[in-house]
Amino acid sequence: MMNKKKHINIPIFIPHVGCPHDCIFCNQRRISGQNKPSSLSQIHEIINRHLESAKPEDSCEIAFFGGSFTGIPAIEQEEYLKLAESYVKRGFVSGIRLSTRPDYINDKILEFLKKYSVKVIELGIQSLDMDVLKNSSRFYTPEEAITACNLVKQYGFSLGAQTMIGLPGDTFEKSQETAKKIISIKPDMVRIYPTLVIRDTGLEEIYAKGEYQPLSVDEAVLWCSKITPMYDAAGITILRIGLHDAGGLQQKSDAVAGPVHPAFGELVYSKIWLDKVIKELSSYGSIEGKNLIIHVPPSEVSKASGQHRSNIAFLKKHFNLSSVKISPDNAKILPDSVKILPNKDMNKSFRIEFH
Repeated sequence: MMNKKKHINIPIFIPHVGCPHDCIFCNQRRISGQNKPSSLSQIHEIINRHLESAKPEDSCEIAFFGGSFTGIPAIEQEEYLKLAESYVKRGFVSGIRLSTRPDYINDKILEFLKKYSVKVIELGIQSLDMDVLKNSSRFYTPEEAITACNLVKQYGFSLGAQTMIGLPGDTFEKSQETAKKIISIKPDMVRIYPTLVIRDTGLEEIYAKGEYQPLSVDEAVLWCSKITPMYDAAGITILRIGLHDAGGLQQKSDAVAGPVHPAFGELVYSKIWLDKVIKELSSYGSIEGKNLIIHVPPSEVSKASGQHRSNIAFLKKHFNLSSVKISPDNAKILPDSVKILPNKDMNKSFRIEFH
């Protein structure tokens, strides 16, 4: 059996290095679990450790996350990039990716990055609503963010857009509108982060005063379940839904409030599955008392079932069914009696069977 090629990001966290100020929601020291940037020798150790655990067929990239990389003094950027480049030249990694702010992108910066093996630039867009950006202390306009995105693409880099939902002043409609605008830019990839109230941030201060209320887990799941299919339908890769707690947020006290859940992305995709199945079953008329089997791709059984089989329990109660079963669909020839339903948003299919 052929081994499946896996993509691995080797994360190098540079908390707040290059950031001109703390955005209202941000404390990268808490999120990354680091108080200061890694030294060059420490970075060597991190890269070597990840490479030792990687398989020969894996594709690895060195990823500079946590701060605004292009805001670092050029001499320091060059030190980081030369170190990473040495691994590229020896064939140990395929390239370099980095994250930065949209207002830290211009022609000179991109020409500099082209000298090295930087393949992906992820921009912390967060929102494309002016009021939300102001409330979050981002200090750039939606137009500046869009210009930066287009410039990154123009220089031939793969573009990643990092977005947040539930920031101060945000609404479901504003988050949807941000998604629509980002889709029109056509990035290669996107991340969707629900806003958490992290300790020692401006957001914690206004939360303590009662001036900000974060989304609940259910609200954040609902928002993401509507936004995620928009990106899927546009063919934009979703790298992650929900914050990656690279160490710091393993301390539960670091997240003061907000939609914290260890499997947030799974909840979102389970909700998407539930909505799709409800929509289909609602078209059948009365199905009360029937035994329902939902055939889904094997890799989707867990998501379609819902956490702790919550989707199964909901469908059974909502439609008053005798039983509900989620079954892995390995059939190559489908019976004529079975309805085949395209699931274009997720590039999957499922079929419904009654007994």
